[in-house]
Amino acid sequence: MTKLAAAQYGKDNIRVCKVHRNGETGVQDVVEMTVCVLLQGEIDTSYTQADNSVVVATDTMKQTTYIMAKQHPVTPPELFGSILSTHFVETYKHIHSAHVKIIIHRWTRMTIDGKPHPHSFLRDGAETRNVEAVATEGKGIEIRSAIAGLLVLKSTGSAFHSFIRDEYTALPEVDDRILSTEVDAGWKWDTFGSVKDVEAAVPKFDEAWSSAREITLSTFAKDESASVQNTMYKMCEQILAAVPMVKAVDYSLPNKHYFEIDLSWHKGLKNTGKDAEVYAPQSNPNGLIQCTVTR
Repeated sequence: MTKLAAAQYGKDNIRVCKVHRNGETGVQDVVEMTVCVLLQGEIDTSYTQADNSVVVATDTMKQTTYIMAKQHPVTPPELFGSILSTHFVETYKHIHSAHVKIIIHRWTRMTIDGKPHPHSFLRDGAETRNVEAVATEGKGIEIRSAIAGLLVLKSTGSAFHSFIRDEYTALPEVDDRILSTEVDAGWKWDTFGSVKDVEAAVPKFDEAWSSAREITLSTFAKDESASVQNTMYKMCEQILAAVPMVKAVDYSLPNKHYFEIDLSWHKGLKNTGKDAEVYAPQSNPNGLIQCTVTR
């Protein structure tokens, strides 16, 4: 005897670009995002009995995303995600939960002749601002905001020693090393009762993103890091202190290794320890350190 234990479906990689044009100033703003919509509810028969009468077509989800983007603000993404996810739960009575993930791609306004250009932009990095909004019937809206793809490196101020050594350990202890990672940091907000509650908190979303990004960069740069674990914990603590409406902060940091190259075989050339200047960046394997800190 078999049964369907869990099911959800939707539309992924919905690409949307919205242009806001200020008729008075001539200044235009551009927001480009990739959206994923997943629905849960009374959809079991579509799997078990080939009953498509309960299916909201994934193309409908795509078209709905375009229409909602036209009719509503897309910034901050926390608000748009809440509007879009709530729409599906309120419109289709058999859908009880809607998951919306939004990835905001960077378009930074160009500076031309020393002035911000009114309608030209450049992509100055792979970093994205991400949001996951989950609207659940009778339970409100859960939101996780995030920074992803923020690549950072510092050439000193990081050590790693005093770890467990046994017959399987080959890694040498180091008092100073290059530290590099690609930041994936997220923060979960207190549950919102409705879209109106999200609207009331709109100013806090951009403030929290700016604070989290600044805390991440500042702590990474200033901390005399004993380990990635300890440094990320300090980041979490500071974000929780800075944003009272956030109930949890999580980080996932791959340790992108840069290894010293022993060049002593070539005429005694010194390139290790305090003499190290040339390193070999490693693609994999890499360390992966993760944590979640709550109040």
